Parts: sequence; C-alpha cells; structure tokens
Amino acid sequence: MADNTYDAIVVGSGISGGWAAKELCEQGLKVLMLERGGPHEHIKDYTTASKNIWEFPHRGNTTAEQRKNYPVIHRGWAAAEQVMDAWANEKDCPYTEIKPFTWWRSYRFGGRSVLWGRHSYRWSQMDYEANAKDGIAIPWPVGYNDIAPWYDHVEKFAGISGSKEGIPNLPDGQFLPPIDMNIVEKDAAAKIKEKFKGTRHVIIGRVANITVPHNERPGCQYRNRCWEGCPFGGYFSTQSSTFPAAQKTGNLTVRPYSLVTQVLYDKDRKKAKGVEVMDTESHQTVTYNSKIVFLCASALNSAWILMNSATGIWPEGLGSSSGELGHNIMDHHYNLGASGTIEGFEDKYYFGRRPTGFYIPRFVNIGDDKRDYLRGFGYQGAASRSGWTREIAELNIGADYKEAIMEPGPWQIGATGFGEILPYHENKITLDKNRKDKWGLPVLAMDAEIKENEYKMRKDIKAEMAAMLEAAGAKNISTWDSGHAIGHGIHEMGTARMGDDPKKSVLNKWNQVWDAPNVFVTDGSFMVSSACQNPSLSYMAFTARAANHAVEELKKQNL
Repeated sequence: MADNTYDAIVVGSGISGGWAAKELCEQGLKVLMLERGGPHEHIKDYTTASKNIWEFPHRGNTTAEQRKNYPVIHRGWAAAEQVMDAWANEKDCPYTEIKPFTWWRSYRFGGRSVLWGRHSYRWSQMDYEANAKDGIAIPWPVGYNDIAPWYDHVEKFAGISGSKEGIPNLPDGQFLPPIDMNIVEKDAAAKIKEKFKGTRHVIIGRVANITVPHNERPGCQYRNRCWEGCPFGGYFSTQSSTFPAAQKTGNLTVRPYSLVTQVLYDKDRKKAKGVEVMDTESHQTVTYNSKIVFLCASALNSAWILMNSATGIWPEGLGSSSGELGHNIMDHHYNLGASGTIEGFEDKYYFGRRPTGFYIPRFVNIGDDKRDYLRGFGYQGAASRSGWTREIAELNIGADYKEAIMEPGPWQIGATGFGEILPYHENKITLDKNRKDKWGLPVLAMDAEIKENEYKMRKDIKAEMAAMLEAAGAKNISTWDSGHAIGHGIHEMGTARMGDDPKKSVLNKWNQVWDAPNVFVTDGSFMVSSACQNPSLSYMAFTARAANHAVEELKKQNL
C-alpha cells in the first residue's frame, strides 16, 4: 500500500499471528504480517516429510557441530536431524540465563505452528476462577462463558478430533471424530475408572489432527511425522489453515525477514501509529503505519518488543506503567512420569502411527480431593509394543537377534505429567543491555524457576501415575524425574497479563495494552494463570475474540 500504510499490522506468523491475520482480513482490513524469519511454504518446503529414515545422512541424529551450535535445543527431545533447520540460530539469537531457562524458538514463516504437539483442550470455569479463589496474583477479567463461543469458533475452523466425555473440568468442544485408543489403553482406562470410582478418566488426546476431510484438507494419514510439516494438511498450522484463508481475501501482505524492533507510539494521541522493522538480511530499518497492531511474536518476544517501545515516556517500555511487564512468567513443568509393562495382550497389535495418545485430565484439588499444594496436573501417555529398535541384552548380535526383532516386543504403557506453574511476580524477564544479538539489539535475560508448590506437585505426579498403572495391571512399574527448567514445556506465558485494573496488569480484558488501546497482544503473553492444559487452543480463541473486538472498535472510531 502507499506510504507503507495498512489497516492492521500483525507481528508474527505462528498460531496467534495466523489467526489474527485470518480474522482481520476476513473482516475487510488490509493487513501486513511481519515475520522475522524466512518463508516456509506449505508442501514445497516440507523437504524431509516423505523421506525414509535411512535416506537421512545421519539417520535422524544430529552432528557434533549441531550439538555445539545448538546447545539449548539439545537439552531435550527437540534435536533431530529432520527438523534442525526449523530452530532459531542460537549464535545469532542468544539470551542470558540468570536461572536455567530452555527456550526453543522457530524463526520462519508459521513459527512453531508447524512444530507444535497439537493437543487442544478448553479451559473450564474452574481454571478461570482459580486465581480469585486461591488469592494468587490477580483474577482473570473473563470467565469461561466469555470465551466458550470463541472456542467453538476456532475449533470448527481448525479441526479438533476428540471424544465428548462430560468432564466438568475439561469441557467438551466442537469435535471431529476421535482417534481410537488401542486395546491396552481401553483396558487400562476401564480398570482405572473402576478402581478410582469414576473420579479419573483416561480419554483419547484431543488434537488438531483432522480425522475426516475438513476445509479442503484431506485428513490425517497416521504418519506421525507432523513436525516435519504435513503435505496432506492433516493438522492445523498457519500454512495449512489460517494463511490460505487470509490469502483468499486478497487483503494480506506478508513480509519475511522483518524483525520488529519497536511499536511506534504517538504520545499526543496516546496510541500506536505503526512499527519499526529491521530487515534481518540488509540490516536496514523501515517503518510501517497502521490503525491497529497485533503482537503475536510469542510470549517472550512480544514482551521484548514492548520493552523496547516508547521508552522516552516509560523507561521500561510500552505497557510497563503497571510494573508487571515481563513478570509472572509461567510454563508447564514436566519431564517426569511413570511407566510399566502390560501382560496378556501378546497376540494383539495395531495399525498406523497415531499422532496422539491418551490423556488423563486433572483430578487433584477438585471436589473432596485436597492436597498440600495449589492447582494440579494432567498426563499425556500411550501404550505400545516395542519393535526392532528395542535392546535385547542377551541377543545383541547374530541370527537369533535378527529373528527376535522380527516379532514385536512386550506391551509398554506410560505417561508424562504436565503440571501448573503459579504466576509468581518474581519470575521475570528483563533486557540485558550489555549483551547484543546479531543485529546489535539487546537480548532477554531470564530469571524464573519452579518453586515449592511445583516441587510438592511433582512428587504426586509420579506417585499417582504409578498407582494408576498398578490399578491397570502393569508390572515392572518405574517412575522418573529429570528435572524442569522453565521454558522446557514450550508453553511460555504471562509476561503481559490481562486484568481489570491498569495498575496491576498490562492488558485489558480484550487484550489491549492499557497504555495504547490500539495495540493488542494475543500470544501467551496475556495469560493470567497457566492451568495444566496445553494453552494453544486458548490463544486461538482469545486472538479471534480480540480481532473481532478490534474491528468493532474501528467501526465505532474508538481506535
């Protein structure tokens, strides 16, 4: 458009950014989407998705050089040859760890929407009321009834497969047909339900994988290679879903290699007038103007942009007048669980590679159940048979070994816990102005950790899973806990929380920055508490809701 002027600017192209662009474009706004990384085209750029493991030079393993250059990614399961080009360059984009913090970033079009685990769960009224009930942090300014229509809206478009269960603390949604549990999982679910008198539920995981043709996408092929990009559009991502919808309107312009350095603020109008962008290839600076700005750069990067904006008025940045910008960081703590073996199903197997397993919703601190900590946890797990990759110590070479691995091994069952982290004010990020990235910009310093409440919860996560496995008839049960640094759950939240009081929050209930109401923040930044469910579905719902509100306010000339 002329003079680099648009109706709306969306910063970021991940789950939230894609939804913001779709909703605003479909409402008739001319939208500029800015992505700091390069293009990543649907199907064309999924270069590994159809390769067999033996076609990779290192059979799926990373190299010594990659282990050296990507130490953060190698802290967990995310380091694999198939997806190493998805992760942000850690040398170009460093950060400071005052306390250990695992930050997995993907700087390319679509962001982590291509890589995400796809588990999609609604929050319940209990989750939205938790802070107020417990006297923790500040209350949510919205309740379940405010968000439920928007859960409906995004589920219908994204395509969420799942089963309706009638569980009060895990509301049902607009589901496509569920993926099936296997025979061992069904048996375990029945035994656990009986043992715990219906207070615990083992259900199929609700995921953004489509099980029937949906919105011109043919459906999941049960390959379980989602994070390489799905050529079939089998799961929700920006590339497969929101971007094509926005593009169809003719209202979307995408500019890659565009690192937004600040929101430009008009102190006379007390509104944003656009953004400043550094071209990551040329290092040149350009400005774009708009009526509204949506920050969807991820919870930490959106806060970073705000911290670098309007510093002549607020030294700590736009949205800092409450003293809460950058504070209240949350995640979900995990890296622990339990597993065992199941006997009696040696003549049973399954077909395909499901993109999900079972889910056990939260059952602690609900009703008559009281623990010595606040909130709770859920589990994600599966039952499966080990195959040719299993180790057989007694037969590790020769014909007997080859013969043994031609048959499937014993059934295993296990689950990983995902626990809620409370919104501690002292868990924060700040700008480290003494350390710069490749483009000469200050980096983030991470100062956050799990505390006593979470450590108490972790003991129960292991013990309760072991008890459920025992009830399911498992043998050789073992528990594990490899510790947790915030960020490792990849569910960063809370750096610009919403609220009813501008003195205690960065955003209002519509995701608008109190200090600049035409700036909306709709990624994980706005979260006031974390619950224990995967948060992405809520990001989608709140983004769609905020976009609708923004258009209404524009029509009323309030922005």
